[in-house]
Amino acid sequence: MNTGFTYTIKKICFDENYQPSDNTRITTNFANLARGESRQENLRNALRMVDSRFNALANWDNPKGDRYSVDLEIISVDMDIEGNGQRFPSIEMLKTYIIDHKTNKRVEGIVGNNFSSYVRDYDFSVLLLDHNKDRSGFSIPDNFGDLHGKLFKDFICSDTYKENFNKPPVICLSVSDNKTYHRTENQHPVLGVEYLPNESSLTEQYFKKMGFEVRYFMPPNSVAPLAFYFVGDLLSDYTNLELIGTISTMETFQKIYRPEIYNANSVAGNHYQPNLKHSDHSLTQIVYDREERSQLAIKQGKFAEENFIKPYQSVLEQWSQNYA
Repeated sequence: MNTGFTYTIKKICFDENYQPSDNTRITTNFANLARGESRQENLRNALRMVDSRFNALANWDNPKGDRYSVDLEIISVDMDIEGNGQRFPSIEMLKTYIIDHKTNKRVEGIVGNNFSSYVRDYDFSVLLLDHNKDRSGFSIPDNFGDLHGKLFKDFICSDTYKENFNKPPVICLSVSDNKTYHRTENQHPVLGVEYLPNESSLTEQYFKKMGFEVRYFMPPNSVAPLAFYFVGDLLSDYTNLELIGTISTMETFQKIYRPEIYNANSVAGNHYQPNLKHSDHSLTQIVYDREERSQLAIKQGKFAEENFIKPYQSVLEQWSQNYA
């Protein structure tokens, strides 16, 4: 399907020597770790956490708990709107690879995991804030997320995506701290116990426009459920090792960024309400500035407005109207 938009993919290894490029969104989880004085130690500790969590979940035929390690690759997607070589950095995701030291094989994992996008920053940190600035109650602008959803689906359907990835993405996010989650009887050997939310969130609705459904699972020996956004069938489209790659990577990030939820000292119960003010939690040894991150989201949203939304407004509106 030719839309006129062309996509270019860049792949960068995420290891202890990783340094963010100038056009990487610095609020992105992995880029945030790779800054400041402790950057190399941060990265080393985070990657060690991923490997040890992977081995704890993949414990069959793994008596010493050291059979596997995980390689991570940053996938940056640039978009050329007018076919003139002018590229806008549109999406960043992570790709996992599983190294089996017993068989000496490197197996592809899932693409997605972490998800960041300048247009999403614009929607949530510029458009939504402006829309609600002088209102008494909170409301959502008309067609909120429509353009972003169509752009994402266009990329997933593109030849560029299909040439580089053999399965649809799975994005793994934190649960929302303004919803309650109810434990069900459904249990998966790797994903763990399923939880159901009491209501839909704005994030869920936004991701639905991107073509995603969501399910919430608390993996074995975790303390809180994770949100898994997927296309198709999460439980049968991916192998156990692929799923473990995503869980071990994203749970590690969440322990660092949301320790109140994911490094809490008590386990989520039958009725669970996440709380970012929860004091009974442990901190990882990894330095991270959450306050800076929310300020940067606004800055990056404005960057998208100036360099993407405004200059290409008429092209994007026309394309969006015709997008099937």
